[in-house]
Amino acid sequence: MQPNGHVVVARDITRRYGEGATAVDALRGVSIEVSKGELVAVMGPSGSGKSTLMHTLAGLDKPTSGSVTIAGTEITDLDDAKLTLLRREHIGFVFQFFNLLPMLTTEENIVLPLTIAGSTPDRAWLDELLTKTGLSDRRKHRPSELSGGEQQRVAISRALITHPTILFADEPTGNLDSKTGGEILDLLRDSADSYGQTIVMVTHEPRAASIADRILFLADGLIVKQLTEASAAEVLEFMATLH
Repeated sequence: MQPNGHVVVARDITRRYGEGATAVDALRGVSIEVSKGELVAVMGPSGSGKSTLMHTLAGLDKPTSGSVTIAGTEITDLDDAKLTLLRREHIGFVFQFFNLLPMLTTEENIVLPLTIAGSTPDRAWLDELLTKTGLSDRRKHRPSELSGGEQQRVAISRALITHPTILFADEPTGNLDSKTGGEILDLLRDSADSYGQTIVMVTHEPRAASIADRILFLADGLIVKQLTEASAAEVLEFMATLH
């Protein structure tokens, strides 16, 4: 944890792909600070750099220049082994496509990060997550027996089971219908409010962004605007200016 309460700090990060005339600058000097318990949405047109930003913040991609710090540890120069350990301890992921293992039950999928780490799950916390996500009676079901919304709840529970310092969500409602997507957004918002879970969510949906404490808008690899507790209509209005 940073002394100032920021769990993630990025300073002037750039990300260039390729060289010379064909080089593409996906990020062109982005700085961001995310506080404990804050839910931050990242929006922008296709190609704006939002996925690159999330991957860089999560240590899945290295910036060309600049620094990223998670829970007080500068991650940009860590070797793969140390980065894997840091991600295991501090980071949870939720993706658009649920990434569940088809041969495992709901419960086995949720505790998978602990199984990989050789840890034993806290049964009380597991039961609480299953109750909170409405999966208590689905704990022995495999992904093929679950709806899309249920599978995404399993994915969120899997991300939360380790009490991560930060949860990164990449288009978490992008593969769901409107009603189910709304339930997933409620669950993410509740995770921040009830558990103090820090969340950074990349989304293209104004409704999803409207649940955030703060929305960062990217365009051409730069943060061009920041809104606090904006409505879906306000988000949509500003996004229209970026196309």
